[in-house]
Amino acid sequence: MAKRGKKFTEAVKLVDNTKLYDAKEAIALAKKTSTTNFDATVEVAFRLGINTKKNDEQVRGAVVLPNGTGKTQRVLVFAKGEKLKEAEAAGADYVGDAEYINKIQQGWFEFDVIVATPDMMGEVGKIGRVLGPKGLMPNPRTGTVTFDVAKAVEEIKAGKVEYRADKAGIIHAPIGKVSFQDDKLEENFLAVFDAIEKAKPAAAKGTYMRSLHVTTTMGPAVKIDAQNVTTK
Repeated sequence: MAKRGKKFTEAVKLVDNTKLYDAKEAIALAKKTSTTNFDATVEVAFRLGINTKKNDEQVRGAVVLPNGTGKTQRVLVFAKGEKLKEAEAAGADYVGDAEYINKIQQGWFEFDVIVATPDMMGEVGKIGRVLGPKGLMPNPRTGTVTFDVAKAVEEIKAGKVEYRADKAGIIHAPIGKVSFQDDKLEENFLAVFDAIEKAKPAAAKGTYMRSLHVTTTMGPAVKIDAQNVTTK
């Protein structure tokens, strides 16, 4: 086991692992126990009661955080004709088709999100083996395969985050930075919570949200009482 630093050891002492905190209290405590010298990311982790081996129990989607993520996403758009102009006008960092597919094949990854029009997916599919493992493959369920490229780019730039349950049924999602005001982080948290709650598969049985934590980069996790979170 890796040895923990003094800052982390001291931060852990402030967290009661036997307690389920309400969201407001948990977020404030996570910020207080941040151990980095930089503006750390605040993240929530949901452990869901789903069977990820079944197709009808997959949980995946996207949500626009009302207060952004604190990070500017670099957007690459695969499109043709007028859609290229629309993407550029909306603020896309890179727009094109074959030339960027070639660059990616050669190891270029100076972007964070890909948006593609449906008619480009045949070409994008050629680099699916490269994009898939990195979580960069466009998907209609997250709004990144669409002819409305302007809306997609604008939402990503405004703070849209994608979420997807891993093999263990856990979803990690950023809700902002430690420098954010507590109420802004709480608003972002509630937006993510509401989206994941509404994404509950009809086939899922038993308790859906089994555990919920908030943490900061390299900081200790704080348990949130998921059963008593109320969204407005």
